[in-house]
Amino acid sequence: MATAAATVKARCVTCGKDRNTVRCDGCSQPFCYNHLGDHRQELSKQLDEIEVNRDLFRQTLTEQSAKPANLTLIKQINQWEQDSIAKIRQTANEARQTILQHNMKYLTETEIKLNTLTKQLREIRVENDFVEADLQRWKTQLTQMNNELDKPSDITIQQSLTPLITTIRVNVSVTPHLPNLGMDRKWIQKGITVAGGSGQGNKNNQLSKPYTLYIDEDETIYIVDFNNHRIVEWKRGASNGQIVAGGNGAGYQDNQLNHPTSVIVDKVNDCFIISDNGNQRVIRWPRQNGTSGQTIISNIACIGLTVDTEGHLYVCDNDKHEVRRWKVGDKDGILVAGGNGQGNRLDQLNTPWSIFVDGENSLYISDRENHRVMKWMKDAKEGIVVAGGEGAGNGLTQLYCPQGVVVDQVGNVYVVDSGNYRIMRWCKHATQGSIIVDDIRSRAEANQLQNPLDLSIDRQGNLYVLDYGNHRLQNFNIDST
Repeated sequence: MATAAATVKARCVTCGKDRNTVRCDGCSQPFCYNHLGDHRQELSKQLDEIEVNRDLFRQTLTEQSAKPANLTLIKQINQWEQDSIAKIRQTANEARQTILQHNMKYLTETEIKLNTLTKQLREIRVENDFVEADLQRWKTQLTQMNNELDKPSDITIQQSLTPLITTIRVNVSVTPHLPNLGMDRKWIQKGITVAGGSGQGNKNNQLSKPYTLYIDEDETIYIVDFNNHRIVEWKRGASNGQIVAGGNGAGYQDNQLNHPTSVIVDKVNDCFIISDNGNQRVIRWPRQNGTSGQTIISNIACIGLTVDTEGHLYVCDNDKHEVRRWKVGDKDGILVAGGNGQGNRLDQLNTPWSIFVDGENSLYISDRENHRVMKWMKDAKEGIVVAGGEGAGNGLTQLYCPQGVVVDQVGNVYVVDSGNYRIMRWCKHATQGSIIVDDIRSRAEANQLQNPLDLSIDRQGNLYVLDYGNHRLQNFNIDST
């Protein structure tokens, strides 16, 4: 409902006359006394409509809860099932008809052969003129007809390597569904250490130069512990982590990692995908009691990893200054960003580091040595600068060696400005960013960072920053005030 501000002389927005008016706090428009009531009645009417729509939506929600099969996505799966079953039945019936038609033709031809043999046997019996070779020939003919009757040699079942129906898979993605945090959203500047923070080391409560992180749907955190050559799982509220991959020293064996740089979770295959940079490979490591990994991409200077809703894997190659998309069975991957040599043109990258993919398969790449974040839309030949791009520096239009990057639902970019020890937000189409976590001193206090490398935002909007130089993960909660 509108509330009235102080009375002033102004032109009423309804009647257009200069009168004593009251300005509505909601729309900031002046109304004379005659029309202020009308305005309030209109607002009340709109409120009534909202409440009616709310009640209708509640009814729909109740019906959906009682009958979950009515959900749109469930209906889509049911339709796929029905179409697939119908296609299978149709194909099976066509195959049966083909066999039955051929069988009738074969039986008729076999009947003719059998009648001919029967006539020969009767004639030879009457004349009593046959030898052993004749007997052997008739036995062979009967055997062949009998075998053909059980399994005809001129018809077989052939199964194609191409599936009869298209497969269906449900993907529940984490990163493309970050909350829309709003322009005025702020974070408490005093961070809380949620992993590490017990000094540099290899104990269960320590990290050594952590590189990147991945937050699962249940808020389990996976940290790439770079100098300890391992991936560590850190449960919410836990004081210690647990090794889930590597941890057997630096090496190239299947059970070892060598300075890993990134990890993501493949929910479909229940495994980790790890960029094992020191071994120039990307490996798949089982999540359930996995003791070794399997190389899926070789000879690649892999840094950042991400995966889209279709299950395609994207890998930053910081030697070739490019990003490629991979799917199962690919040998070389498909170039999707950069690949035109090291440089700062819009079709080039210079040491791509971190990568984020949104729901439309647009890529956001922290172009580290160009001090910018680039957006490459699907199938684009060049990128768009969405943050930085004004050279290395600490101004609001600049970045200095950006690394981790995430993007919310409306296209706001959150980036680790590593060289400036700060986290920045660049709103969509903005020409400059805003600092959301910063202390110009590089130290180890709760409000300070030392060479931060990566960040993530959970579904509540709380910010997580991987503090490389302080060997810890800091959590900056939303400022509710």
